[in-house]
Amino acid sequence: MTLSNPVEKVAYLIIFHILFVLFVWTYWKSIFTLPVQPGKKYHISYADKERYENEERPEVQRQILAEIARKLPVYTRTGNGGIRFCDRCQLIKPDRCHHCSVCAICVLKMDHHCPWVNNCIGFSNYKFFLLFLAYSLLYCLYIAATVFKYFIKYWTGELTNGRSKFHVLFLLFVAVMFFVSLMFLFGYHCWLVSRNRSTLEAFSAPVFQNGPDKNGFNLGFVKNLQQVFGEEKKLWLLPIASSQGDGHFFPMRALCEAQNPLLANEEQWEDDGIDEEPHDSTEASSLAIERET
Repeated sequence: MTLSNPVEKVAYLIIFHILFVLFVWTYWKSIFTLPVQPGKKYHISYADKERYENEERPEVQRQILAEIARKLPVYTRTGNGGIRFCDRCQLIKPDRCHHCSVCAICVLKMDHHCPWVNNCIGFSNYKFFLLFLAYSLLYCLYIAATVFKYFIKYWTGELTNGRSKFHVLFLLFVAVMFFVSLMFLFGYHCWLVSRNRSTLEAFSAPVFQNGPDKNGFNLGFVKNLQQVFGEEKKLWLLPIASSQGDGHFFPMRALCEAQNPLLANEEQWEDDGIDEEPHDSTEASSLAIERET
């Protein structure tokens, strides 16, 4: 396709290559940025592992996990109020951490396992994944917009080359198809970022000491955005790691002192099943271990 104006042709090529480079760069970062696993302090020691595995009573196993978790900044629980423990990785799960059955590891702030990038999307590469969707969306939109005028010429009969007609139709169809698909996916993840939720948390609300709370990590739109992209706005659109924190701990929204898990003291841990006897045999037989896929 020949552009009559040389300046227009140069501008077209520059924008095209910039978007292409950003698209490839973010896609590469999404693929090759390995998911971050929990630190060593979240793995139970050999002695605790032996003590846990040799204990047959579920309520005592629950107490063992609670004793280990007292030393860790862990505030989310399983559905029945127990400590989130991965029996495959043998570790106490940090908040927002989940076990990926495909990668066979626990991933910090796991969002989902993406087959398109063949990688687990989590704390380490979630920003890159969002930028990949954004630049892919712009790339498809730019191609569709620049090809559309040739599509009009096709219908008005100005294009006489049959092969060119096929190329125009195919390119416009593919660009529009991918644009619509990516628009819905990118819009959904923008909504998740604005609420400070992962895909897993959108389907199953995180459970705190005071019960499930889908907005437990929602700090407000600006702070939610900064948690993913960082405080340096000049780095937001670049595929450079700038997310806040290390993925092991995430601030929670302000609650009253009696309910805020961040303000819970050691007495609340003790009142939560460490020193209390089970109320009945049914509750005692329920082992609070989360097994996720």
